[in-house]
Amino acid sequence: MPHAAHPYWGPPPPEAPVEQTTRLRPVRDRHPARVGVAVACLVLGLGLIGGAVAGAWLAGDSGPDPAARTAYTEARTLWHSVPVDTLFPRTLKGDGAGPGRADRVWTRVAVAPDGPCAGALDPLLLKALRPVGCARVLRATYTDATSTSVTTVGMVFTEADATAMTALRARFGDESLDERADLMPRTLPAPGTVAAGFGDKQRASWRVSVLTEAPVIVYAVSGFADGRTVPDPQPAAEAMAEGQTTASAQAGLGHEAKGIADRVERGLRTTLAKATSTQEPR
Repeated sequence: MPHAAHPYWGPPPPEAPVEQTTRLRPVRDRHPARVGVAVACLVLGLGLIGGAVAGAWLAGDSGPDPAARTAYTEARTLWHSVPVDTLFPRTLKGDGAGPGRADRVWTRVAVAPDGPCAGALDPLLLKALRPVGCARVLRATYTDATSTSVTTVGMVFTEADATAMTALRARFGDESLDERADLMPRTLPAPGTVAAGFGDKQRASWRVSVLTEAPVIVYAVSGFADGRTVPDPQPAAEAMAEGQTTASAQAGLGHEAKGIADRVERGLRTTLAKATSTQEPR
């Protein structure tokens, strides 16, 4: 179908009359050697083009789809391509997440820009994560509805593949690395908020979760909002166990760390599932 004339185009110029064309020069006889060289070049060119097309067709038929989107490929850019309110919602609802299955609601009081792992993680924890390579860390701090507890939650984006992440998770389980107080994650204090005094000595309970379906480690560490020092921090699983009489356990700080970490991890899984579902290849 002919295209409509562009509004700024004028009428096409008239064709030049035949009489105004230049005289054609006589064609010289072709030398047999030149003809042979031209034919050889033509054959060689067609062969190279055909080989390239066939190779591309075979590679596309047998190799992996370069546009395939997995949780591992998407997570490489997730930390800077997804809005912070998606990764760390302003409000988290924890239905049945408190002691005795009490409901919880947490409000975000601070969020840090993505940063290097060296400043956000304890050196010993960073050493434990060395096999998977630490790329970036994202962190936020929440408080409960009564402003009596504060919890920092973080996501460590690694450089590893599924095999390395599976090995790290196995090591954390076999060696109980997630229960060692010297590998406890650091806090994110927030001046001018209830988390202003939330430092290393205020850490009361924590949780570390190594994912295997994505190159991410999710952690959370909780404490009292009044800034009190906690001499005997407990991993979340221990603080949530029945019969615990420590101040951290009685205050439900193990539930705080686990509840917030679980919901941030759940949101991350949902985000990755959407990114790898039925979207068009990039």
